[in-house]
Amino acid sequence: MYVPPGYDESGERYPVLYLQDGQNLFDPATAFGGQDWHAAETADDLIHRGIIEPVIIVGIYNTGVRRISEYTPTRCPKRRKGGKADRYAEMLAREIKPFIDHEYRTRKGPAHSGVGGSSLGALTSLIAAFEYPKVFGKVAMMSPSVWWDNRAIVKIVESNNVRPQQRIWLDIGTAEGDSPDRIVADVRALGDALLAKGWSLDGNLKYSEVQGAGHNEAAWAARFGDVLSYLFPRLS
Repeated sequence: MYVPPGYDESGERYPVLYLQDGQNLFDPATAFGGQDWHAAETADDLIHRGIIEPVIIVGIYNTGVRRISEYTPTRCPKRRKGGKADRYAEMLAREIKPFIDHEYRTRKGPAHSGVGGSSLGALTSLIAAFEYPKVFGKVAMMSPSVWWDNRAIVKIVESNNVRPQQRIWLDIGTAEGDSPDRIVADVRALGDALLAKGWSLDGNLKYSEVQGAGHNEAAWAARFGDVLSYLFPRLS
């Protein structure tokens, strides 16, 4: 958990960002490879400089061996696993968020609630936003693993009756994996699917290709501030 500066004294209510792979956000002792996102320091800095509104950040730990299944929207025949993102989304919307709303001073409504993650965590975040649009109105997808099950996430967007109401951040590094050109093409396809559904690059979709960035915690830490600035800008 991260609460913004002055939380204990202010009595105010705050928007919330729910992030997957919570081990990697705040502490190098728990983060993959010892590299955390410096999420608290980044949020503190942006709040102090008046770039973003004060925000609560909730890091939800992954479950290790079950991470792949919980973070993917379909069962992959080749890997013989996956497909429980809908159940994970239900847990986020109906268990974790109500608990946070009860225990912390949060703002209610989708305009004040974001969900996000990197890699496979980005996939389950989009599923949560699609299945619970009245709960999550902001989405952060950093380096989404679009390749999963032959671009299943793209097909889900294309076949979904979703309204383009969420504010979405979508990015990819140009040096990710063994075939970076294919990976970038995958994420472009996801962006195109969102555009075809009515999202707008000038309005509620931010798409970014980060030159030279890899698929790792350091890369996501480096642009986490940009994600916060887009999803939670200070408007006054």
